[in-house]
Amino acid sequence: MHRVVLLRRGGSAVEARELADDGTTTAATRLPTAELARFVRDRERAPVRWVWDDTTRWYPDLLTAGVRVERCTDLRLSHAVLRRSPFVDQALLADDQTAGWDALQPVTAPDAALFPLEDPADRLDPVAEHERQQAALAASAHRGRLGLLLAAESSGALVAAEMTAAGLPWRADVHERILTELLGPRPAPGQRPAVLERLAGEIRVALAAPDLNPDSPGAVLRALQTAGLPVDDTRSWTLEPIDHPAVPPLLEYKKLSRLLTANGWSWLDSWVRDGRFRSWFLPGGVVTGRWASNGGGALSVPTQVRPAAVADDGWRLVVADVAQLEPRVLAGMSGDVAMAEAARSADLYQGMVAGGAVATRAEAKVGMLGAMYGGTRGESGRMLPRLARRYPRAIGLVEEAARAGERGEVVHTLLGRGSPPPTGAWAERPVDLGEAPDRSGSREERERARRAWGRFTRNFVVQGTGAEWTLCWLADLRNRLWRLGGGPGDSRPHLAFFLHDEVVVHTPEHLAADVADEVRRAASTAGRLLFGDFPVDFPLDVAVVRSWADAG
Repeated sequence: MHRVVLLRRGGSAVEARELADDGTTTAATRLPTAELARFVRDRERAPVRWVWDDTTRWYPDLLTAGVRVERCTDLRLSHAVLRRSPFVDQALLADDQTAGWDALQPVTAPDAALFPLEDPADRLDPVAEHERQQAALAASAHRGRLGLLLAAESSGALVAAEMTAAGLPWRADVHERILTELLGPRPAPGQRPAVLERLAGEIRVALAAPDLNPDSPGAVLRALQTAGLPVDDTRSWTLEPIDHPAVPPLLEYKKLSRLLTANGWSWLDSWVRDGRFRSWFLPGGVVTGRWASNGGGALSVPTQVRPAAVADDGWRLVVADVAQLEPRVLAGMSGDVAMAEAARSADLYQGMVAGGAVATRAEAKVGMLGAMYGGTRGESGRMLPRLARRYPRAIGLVEEAARAGERGEVVHTLLGRGSPPPTGAWAERPVDLGEAPDRSGSREERERARRAWGRFTRNFVVQGTGAEWTLCWLADLRNRLWRLGGGPGDSRPHLAFFLHDEVVVHTPEHLAADVADEVRRAASTAGRLLFGDFPVDFPLDVAVVRSWADAG
């Protein structure tokens, strides 16, 4: 497959370099920036892989021009993976531009005004960086796994840009109706909605605090304590067990206030345009490889406002999420046959009960969450020995990851994404178990920090591998959806939204059943890519709906 590196040449020109298999340049084409879309469209008629410094700097303009790219290598994302991977000889990536690639950040619309006129990417050499990355990959003993991760990460960058360009269908009138029903009419600037004002009054009366500002946690805490309530904070789970007339309106106020702040009228004004909610998704935005988002809280859209996500006329939303992704991933990466057997059930936790590991689904869930997140006390700690006996390979994997983290070592995902090295006094000076306690408590503090880092690395290997499964799912599904449709991109089924282990596809109604099938097939493909023939299942809950809220 041909590889073509794109380079900026000033503000008005682009150079496209054709690379041979050995990395040498076989041809170079210089063209005005205005002709790039036509050039890329013409080259996409044959298999080609575009190599560029950063997808966020190239792809949005191509999409605006109606050009879809099938494959790319995102050097910024690949560099970040390789620089942290224990599968890579870091000397092969070393160069006087390494620091510049380390520091390179994605570009999103909200940041546009913050960027200098001279883009820092323009000071970097994509051709040389591509050569270094290819050399590091070729020399790795795990180049197959690492190569899959790099390809999936770059495909994820294409998916992210396409979802921003397409947007999630969003009915502003439905959203406004939801807000009005829950909060009252839109208030004047600087004023509370009517429902919040009423609840504030009830809270003040119940606490005998006529000047209380319920938006101030400190003031609320002092008022609660003055009223004789035994609380040390104002968290909802602290307040819920308390029998006092101030608690119900205070809990309702907190819930509605979060809605107003996160997804109220200001959110609607800022993030919904032309019937679409568009956020900027950032692949690899979290150290585990999970995505982040810039703008609109895309990765935490509450169920209260999901009725506003409505498909266009003649279209439907296909909503799919995978059940218990991380325990299933743990079964696959550890090769634990007994846990894989439990995973054949649509409800893995119920499968654990059927296999005799624990007595109830609740015990299975709390035990597995404790194993993956480091809950070694209480009920989860009580369940861990049972799980370890039934699933020794799975529990052994996360326990070893925890111990490695406590020793200050780097751990890695299945495909080779490395955890960041620990920092702080405990990492610089490991705890000596024979060390006498001192009055400052420094040994105890270092021990707590060491165990906390072990909890992080315990979860890193599972959450990160789950992110890799999801990347492979998205990458394969993206191409399956394109092959289903015909005509211009905006008339084809396409990914419209993504939240960790849930996807939303916007599709012409007549293709909805086919889309649902392809979503399932892509999940199966992702499992095979990561775990080969190992028999671990990834069942999906798939719904074809008009509104996202109807997916349940």
